[in-house]
Amino acid sequence: MLQVYFFRKERMQKMENLNLVTLPHFVSVKDLQKDEVESLIKRAEYFKQGGATPRLTKPVYVTNMFFENSSRTHTSFEMAERKLGLTVIPFDPAHSSVKKGETLYDTSLIMDALGIDLEVIRHSENEYYQQLIHPQKHQHLNIGIVNAGDGSGQHPSQCLLDMMTIHEHFGHFKGLKVAIIGDITNSRVAKSNMELLTKLGAQVYFSGPSYWYSDKYDKYGKFEKLDDLVSKMDVMMLLRVQHERHAKDPNEKKFNAKAYHEKYGINQKRYGQMKDDAIIMHPGPINHDVELAGNLVEAPKCMFVRQMQNGVFMRMAMLEAVMRGRKLGGLR
Repeated sequence: MLQVYFFRKERMQKMENLNLVTLPHFVSVKDLQKDEVESLIKRAEYFKQGGATPRLTKPVYVTNMFFENSSRTHTSFEMAERKLGLTVIPFDPAHSSVKKGETLYDTSLIMDALGIDLEVIRHSENEYYQQLIHPQKHQHLNIGIVNAGDGSGQHPSQCLLDMMTIHEHFGHFKGLKVAIIGDITNSRVAKSNMELLTKLGAQVYFSGPSYWYSDKYDKYGKFEKLDDLVSKMDVMMLLRVQHERHAKDPNEKKFNAKAYHEKYGINQKRYGQMKDDAIIMHPGPINHDVELAGNLVEAPKCMFVRQMQNGVFMRMAMLEAVMRGRKLGGLR
């Protein structure tokens, strides 16, 4: 037992002293280097194992501005913020001056003026954050932005918690076969994950309805029929059918949940065909018996709950990176 204790203590010290990521904002995974991703994963794993959070010598104020509905991401960020010792200032778009026509920039300017250090934002507009991190010459906004999802663009925190979950299970990325399945065109998770998985050395495949796929993704991987992939994949990454983004999609009118599940979902038969150590992932919320059979949500190969657990610790690592990048709370 004593040997195990000292091994764990030595490992924790190494994790505590690793090169920490520092960023002025965290809005995308596009510009992250491989070593930065690895460092964020190790830092999140360190927090998960009970590692000490950074000691703040000054208060840090954060507000979560979610202009789209969220259960997991919103609550997960708030849990991460509280674990880090941040002061969380509530913000409710439904009862804010946004309803009176206030712009996102002006709302952020108000938060900056009131002393808020960080904004965690989810917004329906792709790349909404550009106006906030690159203000015009006559503007002077100075606040840290953490992107919690922009339209169908990027979802960096979901992407990184997915990478953490894969790394936790397999210990590496190189050569892993990962299938991204479903509503790919409308998924910000798919776009973030295909970019980062490729960068980390995984082999990416795609499947699902062809009308929700674009050949612009061919540079990341190959599109194949689901039943040709199931037995060969290490990771089956399922995507929610995003009905709220299908207003102008003619395929929405003829959508049939049962037919979708039979053709593109993971049912008991396909689950049984998967490799013994293969895993299922889903960013949530899950449409039961559409992307995934309801009785498989908590099955041994399904990482849905693990992903949510890991999300808290990865978001701690991401928030810390921006805090260090902006020298908040006395961190450097």
